Amino acid sequence: MVLKKCICLLLWCVSSNLWVTAQQIEKEELIYLTKAWEGARFENGRPKIPDDLLKRAESISIDVAWQILNNEGYSAQYEGDWQALNTISIVGRAVTAFYLPSRPDVALQIKQRGEKEGRQGNTNSWPIEVLQNGDVYVADAFGKTLDGTLIGDNLGNAIYAKTGKGVVFYGASRDKEGLSKIDGFNAFVKDWNPTYLKNVMLGGLNTPIRIGHAIVMPGDLVLAKEEGVIFIPAHLVEKVILTAEFIALRDEFGQSMLKTNIYVSGQIDNEWTPTIKKHFLQWVKDNKSDIPMGMDELNQFMKKRTW
Repeated sequence: MVLKKCICLLLWCVSSNLWVTAQQIEKEELIYLTKAWEGARFENGRPKIPDDLLKRAESISIDVAWQILNNEGYSAQYEGDWQALNTISIVGRAVTAFYLPSRPDVALQIKQRGEKEGRQGNTNSWPIEVLQNGDVYVADAFGKTLDGTLIGDNLGNAIYAKTGKGVVFYGASRDKEGLSKIDGFNAFVKDWNPTYLKNVMLGGLNTPIRIGHAIVMPGDLVLAKEEGVIFIPAHLVEKVILTAEFIALRDEFGQSMLKTNIYVSGQIDNEWTPTIKKHFLQWVKDNKSDIPMGMDELNQFMKKRTW
């Protein structure tokens, strides 16, 4: 009997500890899960990708980013089939949230604890409170569309005022017409619906989440464009950006050489000779004074690249 009571007590402690950290992941846990990131962090432990990298990431294509991540072994970072508000790209740091079908007793506990912590309004507004400039609100609403609209134009304005970005919801949004009037704002959702949010509760904030086929960590780089959304792990952002920028330069140089018959396709599409590499670097110096990376950075990258 004593052993049984001890086991029950242990299970209760474990489950209680998991629930305490379920809504907002502990700082130490978030740092542990994103250990590969060695840069700056926000106060809660979320990786803080530098602003200059966010700007450079705007020119990266989804296809190239996917190829680089796939080569690194990250095969679950892309999700397609979205209903976007407009064609504006979204590039920023992920603030993640996941929602669950509402259960009255649990929902009551979540709401009461949130009120004691000073949180106001419905739980779908709580992630908005923690947003900062450059953030993208990414939420898994388990694909619910009817009665699953996480925001309307009021919350959309609040989000854009804080972040200057948009949202990615594996769920729905309402007030499409009103949201479209927010200049610069975009929303990638699974569908649009005029209904209000109902029977949904916040299950986690800044925790690992799943967006369709993709895994998203707080602080990931969100790259949302017309063809879909890709989530780049923070520690790989610089590598992805530099590789993508190099590929774009390499392709431009190669096409220019082919059009002018300086080299044939067999030379450009194969491993480059030292002569072509030297020609490429000179071409960059002569034609690309505004390249995102510096020449020293480009030289170092080329030394590591296998041609």
